[in-house]
Amino acid sequence: MSTTAVTPLTTEDADLLVAAARRAAEDAGVTVSVTVLDAGGHLLAFRRDDRAVLISGETSTRKAYTALQLNTPTADLVDAVQPGGPFHTLPTALDRPLLFIAGGIPVHRDGRLIGAIGVGGGAPEQDHGFATTAVQALA
Repeated sequence: MSTTAVTPLTTEDADLLVAAARRAAEDAGVTVSVTVLDAGGHLLAFRRDDRAVLISGETSTRKAYTALQLNTPTADLVDAVQPGGPFHTLPTALDRPLLFIAGGIPVHRDGRLIGAIGVGGGAPEQDHGFATTAVQALA
């Protein structure tokens, strides 16, 4: 069985993701925080504008962590955490709280998970758009 090596998410990639998300947010007149994690959940890049709400940094990090752990955009998970949903009790089962609000996107390369980006500070739909724009810029 042969496996093909996949280039991991680099700090240069992370910087590009942050810049693209911030540029999209600025174009929309929104101030955001952006977090980029590698595949192991380690912080590769973080940016919080001085004008952003302080909690937006924690929000962006938790969104990125959630997208990474579940390998799914956080926007797709909102219904799953409702009472009776498949993830209803999941946040208490992990050592780090997850955040099921749009704005977290897993990052893939050659079909493999290499990291995640989280954006916080705007409306959830805006954050999702900013994160999506950033991931598209990396492709």
